[in-house]
Amino acid sequence: MSEDGKVTIFVTSGPDTPQRCATPFYMASVASAMDNEVMIIFQIDGVLLMKKGEADALYAKEGGKSVMDFIRDAKEADAEMYVCSAALQLHDMTEDDLIEECDGVVGAAFMTDEGLESDMVLTY
Repeated sequence: MSEDGKVTIFVTSGPDTPQRCATPFYMASVASAMDNEVMIIFQIDGVLLMKKGEADALYAKEGGKSVMDFIRDAKEADAEMYVCSAALQLHDMTEDDLIEECDGVVGAAFMTDEGLESDMVLTY
């Protein structure tokens, strides 16, 4: 565990609820700026945010930044981003479908360990 804290963010919301899609990345950027180790894990429909081309035209608010811009901000702030292997299968996706900001694919045991080892767990 990091000295300053560890934050894990689980994202299950996807493009069908765009108003919920910017906040996880904003919170990741804030937590990272506060010297916390930050990991975002995408499950269920959240995995669609890591699909190439999906977040580019997605906006939480009309006239605001794209969700892709929020993703890039979180990545620049050193947030790690992983997708659930079962969610990839659910959406008939492979690793080739993922944007470069995604750090990899993880399973249930990894996700459970991360949640248990975290000082804070957020869910969107």
